[in-house]
Amino acid sequence: MNNNKSGQTPRVPNWSIVYAVTAVAVLLTCLLLGWSVEGVIQGVLCGAVSVYGNQLVKQTREAVAGEEGQHGPQ
Repeated sequence: MNNNKSGQTPRVPNWSIVYAVTAVAVLLTCLLLGWSVEGVIQGVLCGAVSVYGNQLVKQTREAVAGEEGQHGPQ
């Protein structure tokens, strides 16, 4: 029986996802714009916006479904 919550990848801790997204965004942005300080900054911003956008959609969906306040310590 699978004990993972729906949508979670096994053996990938949640805290590491933001670092992986940022690293991939920096790599792809630097490949596109060239290896420079601006390229790294743009990559970090792209990674941050993607995580922010994911959380915005996820939390809005949960609020609409009436699940707000059911997560976290009680």
